[in-house]
Amino acid sequence: MQNWHTIEIELDEYLKKNNISRSSLTRNTGLQYSQILKYCRKDVQRVDLTVLAKICTVLHCEITDLLKLT
Repeated sequence: MQNWHTIEIELDEYLKKNNISRSSLTRNTGLQYSQILKYCRKDVQRVDLTVLAKICTVLHCEITDLLKLT
């Protein structure tokens, strides 16, 4: 049996490390706070690439700053 890697969302850790509030991210992306909260809590059933693109654009970061292969 092959062991598959998983992808972890590290948005909350990134925000804390860079002293950025969830509310600020919500305002700047135009996304709903509940949507940001789900990504921060790693409670996303299906990752929306458009959402991740907006977040990366606002945070001026790379996708690899938010997603980790474990």
